[in-house]
Amino acid sequence: MARGQQKIQSQQKAAKRASDQKRSHGHDQKAAAQKALLFCCSVCKSQMPDPKTYKQHFENKHPKAPMPDELKDVV
Repeated sequence: MARGQQKIQSQQKAAKRASDQKRSHGHDQKAAAQKALLFCCSVCKSQMPDPKTYKQHFENKHPKAPMPDELKDVV
């Protein structure tokens, strides 16, 4: 059964090539998502991607806390 052995070797080689390509590509979803979270809430330390979302979060979750200076001019 030479073809059976060749098939197994071919599959192993293809899997190794695919894993090498995936590693060299370097796309990591968790790292990309973490990099996109730029704003950090001063009260609860949760992270938001943009100032508009940060302002909505602050108004909804911390209504009694004073608004941070960086959010006062956000529309």
